[in-house]
Order: sequence, then structure tokens, then C-alpha cells
Amino acid sequence: FCESYFPLLSDRFCTVANVLLAAAVCTKAGKALVSRQFVEMTRTRVEGLLAAFPKLMNTGKQHTFVETESVRYVYQPLEKLYMVLVTTKNSNILEDLETLRLFSRVIPEYCRVLEESEISEHCFDLIFAFDEIVALGYRENVNLAQIRTFTEMDSHEEKVFRAVRETQEREAKAEMRRKAKELQQIRRDGERGKKGPGFGGFGSSGMSSSNTAIITDTLIEAEKPKPTPAPVRSSGPSKALKLLGKGKEVDDFVDKLKSEGENIILPSTGKRPSEASKSLPPPTHTESVHMRVEEKITLTCGRDGGLQNMEVLGMITLRVSDEKNGRIRLKVSNNDKRGVQLQTHPNVDKKLFTAESVIGLKNPDKSFPLKSDVGVLKWRLQTTDESFIPLTINCWPSESGTGCDVNIEYELQDECLELNDVVISIPVPSGVGAPVIGDLDGEYRHDSRRNVLEWCLPVIDVKNKTGSLEFSIPGQPNDFFPVNVSFVSKGSYCDIQVTKVYQVDGDSPVRFSTETSFVVDKYEIL
Repeated sequence: FCESYFPLLSDRFCTVANVLLAAAVCTKAGKALVSRQFVEMTRTRVEGLLAAFPKLMNTGKQHTFVETESVRYVYQPLEKLYMVLVTTKNSNILEDLETLRLFSRVIPEYCRVLEESEISEHCFDLIFAFDEIVALGYRENVNLAQIRTFTEMDSHEEKVFRAVRETQEREAKAEMRRKAKELQQIRRDGERGKKGPGFGGFGSSGMSSSNTAIITDTLIEAEKPKPTPAPVRSSGPSKALKLLGKGKEVDDFVDKLKSEGENIILPSTGKRPSEASKSLPPPTHTESVHMRVEEKITLTCGRDGGLQNMEVLGMITLRVSDEKNGRIRLKVSNNDKRGVQLQTHPNVDKKLFTAESVIGLKNPDKSFPLKSDVGVLKWRLQTTDESFIPLTINCWPSESGTGCDVNIEYELQDECLELNDVVISIPVPSGVGAPVIGDLDGEYRHDSRRNVLEWCLPVIDVKNKTGSLEFSIPGQPNDFFPVNVSFVSKGSYCDIQVTKVYQVDGDSPVRFSTETSFVVDKYEIL
């Protein structure tokens, strides 16, 4: 059939009219860099067609196509390269030129420079884009924006799934570290019990394991009290005295390290206090319907004033552990006045939320997933308005005859917040000794290894909304920046909370528990 109707196409393949055979990017010598065939063709055939292409062009004349007895080349120069379409002679030249222009616009989307190395590096991206333009030899009705969307394959559901999975992985890692610390503590207690049965627990060191806090990167949880064995009179008093003397040597060695400016890592925590997790301890009791309201702030300020960027990301995560409470709805109270952008989960009824501020599934017959954390609502606030800063930091280094006098103060702008475990970290020059502290609100630590002065404040609230620290140390004003701040809070910055949970059928109320946290992702003054 093909040979009778298309006698000129005798090069071991057959096609029909108005078909695009291949699209290729080649050099001026005819070397193929990327080639995509849309009909059945051998590699030898494609290379032969492209190798013959430069010889067919007439020098000194401007054309957009050349023809042979069997095919037509429609091409466009791209600096040192050519974008070439190989079509049948019966194809519509106007449509081919329009297709060629779209191919030529796609290439710069993936290649910053039109060179052989760049084309070869992004060859698969180009092939995927070519397949969106032409299917089975025929042009698809697409534009450049659609091609970009199709090749990126961006999916909101996938992002939500990945966020949930990352949260679950972090919780699993935190639980694993907590279990490992518990096992390590049990093993340590067992070893101490073998060495000195008369000194149960930590013995004369004075550190009881009953109030030890396990600190991880994402979790702070109080360790369960361990029963301390009753003291037993030792049959060998000399052995007990020996153990007591050894403990005293350890204490003397620790005191000596502290006098040299070292921060000692306590066995009960395993970390320096400043390296503790910036998250709150989980509640001791949770209901079968439990929600976490989590917010993270990223803030960058200039040392001379001016908010460069501030972003607050929040999410409500729901966990249902009882099947009878699977079909529920959540009443959300949004008291934000700063212009927060809200976004619900794709399976949540958006019309219901917009009209009544109620979170419920699109299909009311379905239940929320059991025993898994599901993000149902998230929000975002981004601003450069200085009045939105929750805690302002003002650092004034001034040069003196012996170095620098540094005055640093804080002020709580949002009086509705209560900030806990606030640590303001000021870099200090190395090799000049410890700073001389003047006026001080709160406590301070000097880490000589990290060259950081940490100003520690247990609580900042409306009763303690301002404070200052003064110190002197040799150095230049630029040595004391950037200043970093960390804190945790049990309140919501954007003031978004779940106030009621009720059944879909009957509107009967459901008992629920909530934990709220507002933590720092990055808070620095440059």
C-alpha cells in the first residue's frame, strides 16, 4: 500500500500525509545532539537524514525549509545549532512553521546557553517536552505554559503527602532517640548498681534520675521516675570510701573545666542547654480526637532597623484514634487581623469552610484516617511591616578605649504572647577572653569554643516585656552580628484555634484535646 501510493518514500519506512517524522537539534555539520522520532525509523536512517541536511542548504539564501525527493526539512538557526523538523512533502508548511516556532521556544526553557554541552545535559528534559508537542506524528494543541506545567507534574496532593510523611518520619526519629536514651539510662543505672550497691542511682553526685529531662532535636519529654533502690549497708566500707573519693575527683575535674569557660554536657540531657530542642513537651493526656496547632517563624531584621522579611507558617494537624469519632467536623476560630492566607486540604469542603469556618470532608459519609496525623488547614503570613515583629532586639556596640561596650535590649511587641526559654545569642571575638558583664536581666552563658555569649531568659511576657544586657569586650562593632534569637511559646501568633468538634450526624459535641506551639525556624538581626 505504502509503495503504491508513496513511491518516493522507499527508504525502508512508510507513513501518511501531514505527518511529522522527527524533530532534532543538530550542529551545522549535521551531527545530531537530540533527536525524537514520531514514527518507526531506525537510528541509521535518522543520522543519514540529518547528515544530508547541511549539504542541501544553499549558502547566501535565506530559507526556512529544503526538500528532497522523499522528505522536507523545516529548520531554524539557533546560534551555532539548528532546530530541524523532518516531515513528509505533503504536510502543511504553515502548520510545520508554527510547530517549529514552538519547538524553538521550548529549548531556551531548559538550556541557559545554546551549546552542545548544555543540550546534551538536558537532553531528556527536551525529549519529554517534544513529546508534549507532538504525539504519533501529529501536533498537539498546547502552548508553552501548558508544556511547562505538564513536564513539571506539580501536584498539591503530592506536596501534602510529602509534608505528612516528613512529619511522621521526624516523630519516629524523635521516638527512636527517646527510647535509645531510656535504654542507655537503664544500662548506666545498672552498671552503677553493680559497682556500688550502697549508692543507688547517681549516688553522691546529687543528680537524681527522677527529674531528668530527655532532650532531642524535635521533642522534650520528662522521663518517667525510676525507683531508687533503698541504701544497703556495705560490708566493705573501704570500697564505699573509694567510690566516694572517685566521685569527688570527677566533681573537681568538672569544676576545673567550668572555671576555664567550658560548657559541660550533663549525662541527664546529653546536650548543652542552648542546643535543646525549640519545641514544647507533649501533653501528658490526649483525647481520642487530638489537634496540634503548630506555627514557625522566619524573621530577618537589619541592625539599624527595618524588617527585611518575616514569614509565619502554621498548620492544624488532626489525629483521630477512635473509629466512632471518624466522621466529625471542626469549628475554627480565626481572630487574625494581619491578613493571613488560609488553605485547606484538598479533601476538605472549601465552601463549608469559607461560609461557616468549619472543617469537614467533601464526602460527609467518609471518615478521617485513623491513628495518623492529617494536616487539615495551613496558613501563611509574609510581611515587611515592623509592627508585626513579636520580639524586637536592639544591639548597640560602641567603641571605647579598651574595646567595645555593647548594650542590647529586647521588647515584647505582641503582649498577648508568652515566650519561654528565650535565648539571645551574640557572637563575640575569639581569643580575647570572657566578656565583662555589667547590667543584666536574666542569666548569661559564655561559650568560649563557639565564641558566643548567650543571654537566657526563662519567660518574656507582659509583666517582663523589656530587659537589657550590658557587657564590655575587646573587638569591633561588626564582631557582634548577626544576633540570633530562639524561643518557644504555647500561644498562637496568628490566633487561629479549633473551638468545637462535633459529629456529622446529630451535631453532638465530641471531647478533644489541643496542643499549641509557636517556635523559631530562623530569627536573626544582621
